[in-house]
Amino acid sequence: MAIQHSDVLYTAVATAENGRDGRVATDDGKLDVVVNPPKEMGGSGAGTNPEQLFAAGYSACFQGALGVVARQEGADISGSTVTAKVGIGKNEDGFGIIVEISADIPNVDAATAKSLLDKAHQVCPYSKATRGNITVTLG
Repeated sequence: MAIQHSDVLYTAVATAENGRDGRVATDDGKLDVVVNPPKEMGGSGAGTNPEQLFAAGYSACFQGALGVVARQEGADISGSTVTAKVGIGKNEDGFGIIVEISADIPNVDAATAKSLLDKAHQVCPYSKATRGNITVTLG
């Protein structure tokens, strides 16, 4: 279910100059980076790129969702990490992205880790936003 404007607790604001070959910065100055296409896409690869920024945001958000689920389940996820791999490639409409989410959760068994990942995927705001739009696999 979509939230309403009155439900918003925080709004991030970022402005890009020159798209994939320029700069992106937040209005509060906490993020100000050069963006360049990766070498694999014909760019210089000198700066970061939108896929890396999306992977960073998604992995952080998913780790937060994992923490919420773990607390509800009474699971110990201390020392855990979440990795998001965001791929970009050509599709019938031009370009599309695909995401792989994986986690290392050292204090739980494999079945519990899988269950926690599945549940985190249901509550993570990034997962909700991408559901039905792009392929996201959990591993």
